[in-house]
Amino acid sequence: MKKAFFLLVFTVSMIILNAQLIPKTKCNDIYVDVLDGKINGVRPDYTMGLIKDKLPCFTNSEPEGSTSKCGGTVFYQDKGIFFYTERDYVEIKSNFKGRLSIPLLGAKRNSLFKWLGHPQLKDNTWDAFQTAYGILVLYYNKAGNVSLIQLTTESAATLKLCN
Repeated sequence: MKKAFFLLVFTVSMIILNAQLIPKTKCNDIYVDVLDGKINGVRPDYTMGLIKDKLPCFTNSEPEGSTSKCGGTVFYQDKGIFFYTERDYVEIKSNFKGRLSIPLLGAKRNSLFKWLGHPQLKDNTWDAFQTAYGILVLYYNKAGNVSLIQLTTESAATLKLCN
């Protein structure tokens, strides 16, 4: 009887110990290739499942076709990057924690020509540049520095942003 009891205690202990040794999901640093339109190899028009698979450390998500005003989303709030899967675009905010292939965040508006050429569309607070994958939209703060980046596979005519 003593042996059976100790065997039971040992087995339960091993199960508990093994449960504590579950490794965390590895979260790679985020790298945005601005000219190729990819975030760690993920394009803005990828499905929610592919995005979550390639970038598993998301902080929040909303399924496509949901009642939220923006449709499907996958957010990485701690990294400052937001995927809008139903609208096929990505936002990179000023608190972005990662690397950009071109140092756009904080760049002066008049210093972008060397990388991006002339914008396709302009406004007082934003410029939209034609790219090989779609459109790159840059928003500027009052000082004229880039404060928000949007990458999309949509055209300027079909892009629907979430407000």
